[in-house]
This record gives sequence, structure tokens and C-alpha cells, in this order.
Amino acid sequence: MTSRIMSIPIDCADPRRLADFWADVLGWEVVATGWQRTEHGRDGACIGPKGGGPFQVDFRWVPDPPTDAKSRQVHDIIREEFSSQEAGAESVVATGIGDPASRTADIDRYAAALAQLPGVSRVDAATGTYCAAGLVEQLHCEPGQNVLPGGSGRYLGFSKDARGGSTYLSVVPDVEPLSAKGEQLVKDIRSVDAPFDDVKVTGQSAQLVDIKDSLFDKLPLAIAIIAIVTFIVLFLQFGSVLIPIKALILNLLSLSATFGAMVFVFQEGHASHLLNFTATGQIDATTPILMFCVAFGLSMDYEVFLLSRIKEEHDRTGDNELSVAVGLEKTGRLVTAAALLIAVVFTSFGTSHITFIKLFGVGLTLAVLMDAFLIRGTLVPAFMRLAGEWNWWAPGPLRRLHQRIGFSEHVDLDADPELDDLHVRHRDGDGDPPSPRRTRPLVASRR
Repeated sequence: MTSRIMSIPIDCADPRRLADFWADVLGWEVVATGWQRTEHGRDGACIGPKGGGPFQVDFRWVPDPPTDAKSRQVHDIIREEFSSQEAGAESVVATGIGDPASRTADIDRYAAALAQLPGVSRVDAATGTYCAAGLVEQLHCEPGQNVLPGGSGRYLGFSKDARGGSTYLSVVPDVEPLSAKGEQLVKDIRSVDAPFDDVKVTGQSAQLVDIKDSLFDKLPLAIAIIAIVTFIVLFLQFGSVLIPIKALILNLLSLSATFGAMVFVFQEGHASHLLNFTATGQIDATTPILMFCVAFGLSMDYEVFLLSRIKEEHDRTGDNELSVAVGLEKTGRLVTAAALLIAVVFTSFGTSHITFIKLFGVGLTLAVLMDAFLIRGTLVPAFMRLAGEWNWWAPGPLRRLHQRIGFSEHVDLDADPELDDLHVRHRDGDGDPPSPRRTRPLVASRR
């Protein structure tokens, strides 16, 4: 594999020749989808399966037992034959309103406004039940109309005088609570102009919105911290500016392809019968984040194994192409064996009947194998061959900083006659005298 990579001419200016390059290396036909407009109207790089759409994350708990399990059968019957709208109602609580009996006009007006929102079946409040779009055909009423005035019975508990006075309204949805429409309904409820100062919304849809906000609000910061720390550590290890950037880009490529496969399989339901799970069109929001952290750490381990050996050989010979070939040859079995062992462990997670555990196991298995065989075995050496001596370049100030505080070790490697002979034939095939063997510190200087 190494000799095939090193012997293929590459023309980066022609994408078709790049595709031919990878076809020659891997023996595969490469299909480049390039940039295309998605169904959501955004332009983006199609990394991963072409059929995989963007992530639709959710926190829905899907019954994972087999279809012959009693718990699964009961759940399916309830969803198919009974309305689940009541269970998905959003509770709108207003506190500090004073005496609720004196605010009935405000409660009535607010309930009528909520009942006119799209995706609402009805609104229950201290003043009665209000018709919404979901009941218009059934009751022949107008959205916002009070069809069952309150004041007694079931509505007595909707208001309390304690703690400064409070009341709550139950907004029964006409859409699936744990869906994009359910999330939009929560946002619409919160945007309605309320006659009360302190209004809070809870329920299944509201919890989904808030949890996703809490997860993804700090996600850019977390990714930035990971990228910066990775860059600093790799720079201190190898003294290069390009190598950390390359590592981050290729890791992102590997993870993007893995997430695309997860969308194709678990979100869209391809191979659901083979893997024995129920596809919902959505993926648990926490699983991709956990997969990213684990897969990124493992792939960076393999990166360090490979680059350390390449750098040692480059320090010894000063020959970039030969160093890449030797480094890949010397670490290939180690990386492959480690990847296969940990893939076996992750595959065992894929046998679980719990969908998110199955997703975790299958996803990480694909990520580890793809990283070890495709990224480390082909893309990394090809990239380093193209970059040449720029692999080890760093600006003068950073180079001096690395010389002072870097992690590099000054090692005089034992002579290897076979490698020395290969180096001589590779570097001095034109008859010139052999280049002297050099021992250099692990420094990224651009000569």
C-alpha cells in the first residue's frame, strides 16, 4: 500500500485526477458529490452517504425491546389506537399575579391567544376550555372560542392564592410533542405577549427545546477548546504548524463520514431490520456528542503513533517521502491491531436492544475502522507526501519557542542497514555520493 501511494503522480488542480488517484490507491471507484443545495436550502459539503440528510436530534425514548415483547406491544397499541395529545400537553404557569379571581379577564384573553396558535388542539385554563385548530372540525368552533366555561369543578385547581397568586394553562398540542413542529409550538407559546410578568412553560416539547439549547449553546466553545489544546500539544510534540492543522481536518473528515453513516442507518432507518431497531427519523442528541469525544481521542492516539515514527525517521534521514513510507510500514500493524481490538469491543455494544447504545457501538466501530484504514493508511501519508518539507515548517518565533519548551526528544537511532541502503538508493539514485546520516532534534524548521 505504501509503495502504491508513493508512486502515483498527483495533479491537485484536476479533481478528476484526484479521484483517479484514490481509485488507484484503494481499488475503489470514487464518487465526489461536491457541494449541493440541501432540502433545507443551505449549501454544504456532502460528507458521508449521499442519501443521509442532516441530523434531526431528539430525546424521544423509543421502545427498544423486540416486537414480541409485551411492553413493546402495549406501547404500540397505545400510540396507534389512542390519542397521546394529553400526555404531551405543555403547562404554561404564571406566578405573582395577585388574586387569580381578579385576573379572569387577563386569563381569558391569554388562553384565547394561545388557542389561536398553529399546532394547538385546545387550551384548558381556570376560565374554561378553549377551542383551537385541532378541534375546529370536531366541535365546529372558532379558534380561541371558550367552548366550556369554567369557574367550578375541574378548573378550581388551575389558580392558587398562595405565593403571590398563580395560575396555569394546559396547552394540548395537535402535533407530535417530540418533533420539529412540537419545538416550534413551544417557541410560539413563549413569544405570545402575556398579560403577566412571570410566565414559564414546561412539558415534553419545552424540555426538548431547553435541553438542546443547553447542549448546543456551549458546543462551539467546547469544540474550540478541543481544537486549540490539540493544536498546542501536537505543535509542542512535532514543532510543526501544518501537522496539527492536518490532524484536525482529517479527524473532522472521518467523524463527518461516520455521522453521515449514522444518519443513513439510524435516522433514515436503512438496515433497521438487520440491526433490529425502530427508526424514528431522529437521533438522540447526546449520542453524537459522546461519539465525537471518544472517536476524536482514539483517532488522535493513532495520529501520534504514526507521526512519531515518521518524525524519527525524518530526523534520521531528512528524506520526507522515505520517512512517510517507513513510518507507515513500522506502525501499520500496531495501529491496525489496536483498531481491530477496540472495534470488537464497540461491536459488542451494537448487539444491545437499546437503540442509543446500539448507535454508540456501531458508530464508534465505523469511526475506528475508517480512521485506522482509510485516514491513517491512505489520506495521512498521501497528504504528507504532497506537503513535502512543509510538513515540518514553523515560523521563526514558534520554532524557537518549540526549541525551548517542546516535548521533542533528541534520540540517536540505531543504524538500520536496510533502511540506510533504501535511503541511499532513494536519495542518491543519480550516482551522487550518499547523503550523510543526520541526527536532529525534533524541530520544525523550514530550510
